[in-house]
Amino acid sequence: MACSKKDIRQSELQSPGSQVKRTNASPVGDVVGKIVVGYQGWFAAIGDGSPINIWWHWADPNNQTPTTGSIRIKSWPDVREYSTTYATSLPNLGNGQQARLFSNYNDQTVNTHFLWMQQNNIDCAALQRFNPTGGEGPIRDVVTAKVKTAAETYGRKFYIMYDVTGWTNMQSEIKTDWTNKMSAYTSSSAYAKQNGKPVVCIWGFGFNDPGRPFTAAQCLDVVNWFKAQGCYVIGGVPREWRTGVDGSRPGFIGVYHAFNMLSPWLIGAVGNVGDADNIYNNHMVSDQADCNANGIDYQPCVLPGDLQEHQRVHGDLMWRMFYNAVRVGAQSIYISMYDEYNEGNQIAKTAESAAFKPAGTNFVTLDEDGTACSADYYLRLTGDGGRMLKGQIALTATRPTQPIVGGGGTVPIGQVVTLKGSNNQYVSSENGTQAMNCNRPAVGGWEQFTVVNAGSGKVALLNSGKYVSSENGTQAINCNRTAIGPWEQFDWVNNGDGTISLRGNNGRYLSGENGSQAMTCNRTTIGATEKFRVNQ
Repeated sequence: MACSKKDIRQSELQSPGSQVKRTNASPVGDVVGKIVVGYQGWFAAIGDGSPINIWWHWADPNNQTPTTGSIRIKSWPDVREYSTTYATSLPNLGNGQQARLFSNYNDQTVNTHFLWMQQNNIDCAALQRFNPTGGEGPIRDVVTAKVKTAAETYGRKFYIMYDVTGWTNMQSEIKTDWTNKMSAYTSSSAYAKQNGKPVVCIWGFGFNDPGRPFTAAQCLDVVNWFKAQGCYVIGGVPREWRTGVDGSRPGFIGVYHAFNMLSPWLIGAVGNVGDADNIYNNHMVSDQADCNANGIDYQPCVLPGDLQEHQRVHGDLMWRMFYNAVRVGAQSIYISMYDEYNEGNQIAKTAESAAFKPAGTNFVTLDEDGTACSADYYLRLTGDGGRMLKGQIALTATRPTQPIVGGGGTVPIGQVVTLKGSNNQYVSSENGTQAMNCNRPAVGGWEQFTVVNAGSGKVALLNSGKYVSSENGTQAINCNRTAIGPWEQFDWVNNGDGTISLRGNNGRYLSGENGSQAMTCNRTTIGATEKFRVNQ
């Protein structure tokens, strides 16, 4: 249950130079002091083996392959790191590759999403759960299990976030679903705990619209029931929750104050930096004060902006929201959303230029305002926002994250590159079926690699869903790994002469071996065969 006023204590989460103090109802845990992303995990495709076997959330009608006239998403995802994707009927991408989409029913998809969270220091995912008795129920149950496994594998936390929209028998069925299904996940080491209690969020109480018609008494009953189960309960509430006007139903303040944490919704209210500051001045300052006075933790939303509506200004909007959330003293930050390609507010990897979207379509790409941004830019921006929340960098209104790693694109993160050795031959992945070679006179599919941000300043090289492995220098290198481990991470070394070298985790350099034998990663110094020209 929420702490009383007398239990509130001061906690300095920011660096001394930031001069921002946070009055916490709760100590730092898996949610307080952390970055949480809303994770839909709701995409499926015909042929993915799922029980619904439709293009769920991709197309309308969803029993037919997506076309330019039936696509339901607003932003086109970057799918270069998925090993399994599904063909659409949209035109080929600008680079000539087939337009394909992913499915969350595939293990590697969910694993990839949580790997990205790990690489960018994103702490926790709030897994969206809609009416489990509806048509989406069967796949939601399966995806929950996949999220648990991925979170455990990549050292992230997750919790269940119920969305009550359109749920007719919510008051009874949400309790049954938690008791019979979802509560079992709280035994996982990856399930988020706050104040020693498993976290659950309920999104939608108090919204003044027909899709959420529940009375205050019904909602309070549900909140108190979850607290009686020993849960720490978060409320996803209207931004007018405190005033009880416009988007909030009147008479709900008792419901709102029953939650352990409040997370007001901001999608649709913020489209530019001016909007972000208006929300700060007119809502956030008073929201934080109310939460402090009532022993409630405060978790404002931060969003990247609707890409299709040209709101993002290469990260400036999102950073202003991070700045406002930290300077107001928020206990946590909720990113809305991680994979919301349907509304264009996703931070997950997205088409960075016309080369990576279906040709002739009106999808807006990350370079829409003339500033080139790597596909992972908003993941990296979120990581930096988390560092500011945690006091690892000082409070700053100046965005520290460069749209392309290296500022001027020195390291082409998110881009497809070729590597030409000193013998004027190209490096080949050999399709992952044998050791790699540097002996190709022309570029084909096996000779193209996506440069992936592996975290901590390192990169990984991806081809056809598999990563290049140094094999720790003990044998010839291969391109057959499905995940990034230590052997799949390289330092990108600029030699200053128009070439680069790749240094493995063993401190040795990758060698083209002059094309005379399979490539290795065992050289202690950089010579001619350890140098490569990019995209030449």
